[in-house]
Amino acid sequence: MGMKLLLADDHLMVRKGLRLFLQSQPDIEIIGEASTGLEAVTLAEQLQPDVVLMDLIMPEMDGIEATKQLKQKYPGMKIIILTSFSDQDHVLPAIRAGAEGYQLKDIDPDELIYTIRAAFNGKSHLHPLATNQLMSHMTGKDEEETLFEALTKRERDVLREITLGKSNKEIASSLYITEKTVKTHVSSILSKLNVHDRTQAALLATKKHWSGE
Repeated sequence: MGMKLLLADDHLMVRKGLRLFLQSQPDIEIIGEASTGLEAVTLAEQLQPDVVLMDLIMPEMDGIEATKQLKQKYPGMKIIILTSFSDQDHVLPAIRAGAEGYQLKDIDPDELIYTIRAAFNGKSHLHPLATNQLMSHMTGKDEEETLFEALTKRERDVLREITLGKSNKEIASSLYITEKTVKTHVSSILSKLNVHDRTQAALLATKKHWSGE
């Protein structure tokens, strides 16, 4: 069964890029494009899409208000937020407004398709950073603590070694694992902690007193 999809983003090139990719999917029909939040609400009322791919920051009306209005009128309409913001000030209001999905614009195309299909089938799918924000809010822990808890025991061991300034070769020797395994762990650590390099990881671990874990 195919789905009707509405694109809402104030950047023409973003909409063009999304259309180019999404219209190649056999189960997705793009029935309209909106460049403002108000236009998104108006078009959604007229065209009745199954799924709306909604930007957050748009003229006339932001994506959160547009989502809220549409979900109040059409509870069955699925809305996925596609944005550049992953902080609580954006994630939590969007979820409260009724969005079924929350993804960042650097998302892998296949992951976006998965999110759209999940929403169409009544399932929520959030970017890991959005999930972390929700978990932080629910547990009362700050975001960084939630990120740290996502690390495995071995990754925490590697992180502790990183804070001591050790190279991959030295870490491998200390933990009795291969350099290749260390490299894999380091890559995973940087991704989970949302930092760009091992120096940032070490600074964060030291600041949060994780090196003693």
